[in-house]
Amino acid sequence: MSYQEIIVEKLENVGRITLNRPDQLNAVTRKTLEELERALREFSKDPDVRTVILTGAGEKAFCAGADLKGGIFTPKTDSVQGAKLARLGQEFTEMIERYEKPVIAAVNGFALGGGCEIVLACDMIVASENAQFGQPEINVGLIPGWGGTQRLPRLVGRNKAKGLIFTGDRIVAKEAERIGIVNKVLKPAELQQAALELARKLASKSPIMLRLAKQAVNRGIEMDLKSGLAEEVKAFRVCFTTQDFKEGLTAFMEKRQPKFEGK
Repeated sequence: MSYQEIIVEKLENVGRITLNRPDQLNAVTRKTLEELERALREFSKDPDVRTVILTGAGEKAFCAGADLKGGIFTPKTDSVQGAKLARLGQEFTEMIERYEKPVIAAVNGFALGGGCEIVLACDMIVASENAQFGQPEINVGLIPGWGGTQRLPRLVGRNKAKGLIFTGDRIVAKEAERIGIVNKVLKPAELQQAALELARKLASKSPIMLRLAKQAVNRGIEMDLKSGLAEEVKAFRVCFTTQDFKEGLTAFMEKRQPKFEGK
């Protein structure tokens, strides 16, 4: 299947999607979002792919957000069109959040606006030392519309999120790691290999257990503690119905590495 604005690769049991508009700092158009969704759907149907990496081409940017110069919206965009654009981006970030396989963001350079919001929807984030994160929408008379006002406070807390959203300031990778956005910061030359190693580590786990754990965390964070614990019990109960549970416990007893088949 051909793509024009992204690169899609299958690296054994890892899928990698690369935003491929480096001359535009990998800013996304409607076509980019359509291609990203199509690539995720294709990987979803491939049982061999157990983890997906999302990254950007070039050294300058993971994604600088929506392509303002490309006309994704203009000063003449009305409120109805604006709402549709917000839902377009939210549908993609929600797709990542609901995706049954872990999605790792490998961030090089800028992750701004919609690019930052895409990152926030991913399950784990590794970043190079030159990465910068921010929600600069306020500087062009907007607010984040692809989930930033909701996911950022859940990650870093209300006041820290307000500070980033209200000022439009950027933060560097180490600060993003300190406040809980980024899992790990690496040298630029190490980023892609580290992301691949992490993806392969996750791919060695049971895909069923990864899906159940992701669902329990994502659903539970929206609930009160009692409801969240009940959600955990539901997921925990399902574990015992699987062959992967039997394989994992047997392998532990036999002191060998388990071979999870996702059954």
